[in-house]
Amino acid sequence: MDEGLHEDVLKLLKALADENRLRMVELMSQRAYTVSELAVVFDLTEPTVSHHVSKLHAAGLLRLKMEGNQRFYSMNEKRLSTFKFYMNSIENLPARAEKVKPDTAWIEALDWSESDKKILRDYTKNEKLVQMPVKDAKALVILRWLATKFEAGKHYTEKQVNAILTVYHEDYATLRRTLVDYGYMRRERGGGDYWLTPEDEQVEPKFH
Repeated sequence: MDEGLHEDVLKLLKALADENRLRMVELMSQRAYTVSELAVVFDLTEPTVSHHVSKLHAAGLLRLKMEGNQRFYSMNEKRLSTFKFYMNSIENLPARAEKVKPDTAWIEALDWSESDKKILRDYTKNEKLVQMPVKDAKALVILRWLATKFEAGKHYTEKQVNAILTVYHEDYATLRRTLVDYGYMRRERGGGDYWLTPEDEQVEPKFH
């Protein structure tokens, strides 16, 4: 069953998973009761009854009617019918889709600090960039990671750079410009060739 339906079934099952609450449902299906009346019938304290009633009410199984200062609770037949429908057809309801955990094995394989790895985990999913960090310190980690997708000493055309960056995020143009602005890549004047900044050249990011 889908996420919402699955949660609704669980909510109803939890609300009814108590002997006293099941008996209260039976009684309130016949007429409305106050908490005080139920406390007498079940020989329970009013706070205990209020706890049970709140569980049933939160699941939508009870209706509340005010008469002066008194609160009368009765069965919500429509909601009860929903529960009966779930139970009668539970074997035919579609199974809940399993949540797939993001693949972070590629991050763990990096010989980077744990703080840098955490930034990658926060801003990527399955080796794709979800969004660019606003803070420069975090952005530098993302850019350093993207720079590893290019070979040192090799020149790339703008089209080739775009093709590589598109694999990791659709806004390749912004990533391409940012890699150059922050000094991770060099660009031939006029926008011809692109290449990684040599390791012996210090990267001097242009913070904004």
